[in-house]
Amino acid sequence: MTGADDEVPAVTPAVTPIVVTTGKVVHDAARDRVGRVMGHEGPYIQLRPLAGGREWDADPGHLRPLTPTELLSALLAEANARSRQPR
Repeated sequence: MTGADDEVPAVTPAVTPIVVTTGKVVHDAARDRVGRVMGHEGPYIQLRPLAGGREWDADPGHLRPLTPTELLSALLAEANARSRQPR
């Protein structure tokens, strides 16, 4: 996906439009999970956990961007999880 396909309009539960771009980290309120936007399929946004793993489809109406504090916390949690993996 390139160009305009990389930007997918989404709304938060408060119905405030946001633009979800590929690679952006967002919170999925329906699943209470944080994920990185991988793309979109039909009306759904595809998210993947920051540490990798299986993608899930999210309703754009349940997505919101992370605050800078939330993003830092999520990235730190992912780095800590990676550091606990056997080498």
